[in-house]
Amino acid sequence: MTDIKLSKDDTARIVAKIKDYFADELDQDIGGFEAEFLIDFFAKEIGPHFYNQGLADAQTLFHEKTEELTYQIQELEKPTS
Repeated sequence: MTDIKLSKDDTARIVAKIKDYFADELDQDIGGFEAEFLIDFFAKEIGPHFYNQGLADAQTLFHEKTEELTYQIQELEKPTS
């Protein structure tokens, strides 16, 4: 897996959300630089867990849809007797 890269716009939006969260929930001011460090930390340490869960969810959905398609194809079979 490659490192998670965010666009400048996405980073700016997330930084604003982190700053708001710290101010509202923790009653602390946090600078943009510190918020970006938090983003990097979470992306590196927690991001792979979310990524892996996303892959597992996609795989489950793929298997469900493949099984459904298999049944639909079987319904198209013509009797041979």
